Amino acid sequence: MQSTPFLQVRHAAKSFGAVQALEDCSITLYGGQIHALVGGNGAGKSTLVELIAGNERPDRGEFFVEGERVRITSPRAASSYGIGVVYQNLALVNALDVSANVFLGREEVYGGFFKWLGVLNNRRMRQETIEELDRLHVTIPDVDARVVNMSGGQRQCIACARALMNGAKILLMDEPTAALGVREAAQVMDLMRRCRDEGSAVMLISHNMEDVFRLSDKITVLRLGKSIATVNTTDVTPDYIVGLITGAIAPKEEHRQSNELP
Repeated sequence: MQSTPFLQVRHAAKSFGAVQALEDCSITLYGGQIHALVGGNGAGKSTLVELIAGNERPDRGEFFVEGERVRITSPRAASSYGIGVVYQNLALVNALDVSANVFLGREEVYGGFFKWLGVLNNRRMRQETIEELDRLHVTIPDVDARVVNMSGGQRQCIACARALMNGAKILLMDEPTAALGVREAAQVMDLMRRCRDEGSAVMLISHNMEDVFRLSDKITVLRLGKSIATVNTTDVTPDYIVGLITGAIAPKEEHRQSNELP
């Protein structure tokens, strides 16, 4: 784990008209950790992800990347700070093959005269895609196949590879195992562990307590737009976390989210 946080969010708030989606949320992500973000429907999880991803701007709050205060004003800005998001819908183009999806939006072209013609260097993109998938131990039988014909687990891994090849070291995973079979879910979870072991900061957004306790090193609980507790996963039980989410119990003093981050 890195001594300097990869990402800090302090006192983030966001409203949509009269609806206060996020009121006071703070979270700290370190490299070499999987940090789970949990909460009930309407707790503010999706809103926080949208703020970090640059799709929405906060009403107030501060964002720091590796100790430097930043303004995340767009998805492009988020990407420039090393933030990658793998959404539940994956945002893949079904009609394209694997390498075209991995390089979507940052396609490589031949140099020289061909650069001005915008001729794609498909051979190089294909080779780099194969190398990245091999590095991540992701098995894709045919990288020339369209992603529409691939399994949910393979599609998740392709979306992760795209984020990582775009320079992401802060990876936000939104319900990554939802609607996956046991084998596919295991493949995606192995990929998340490898990202953590290679030093990335991974934020897991999930309703699945089994996944949360199987994967995460830390857990932050959101309730009614506020971060109310941050705990080491090994220090608590699923029943305790569910109690915090539902409001059935109050957080222990040592787990309370002070929202006063260093």
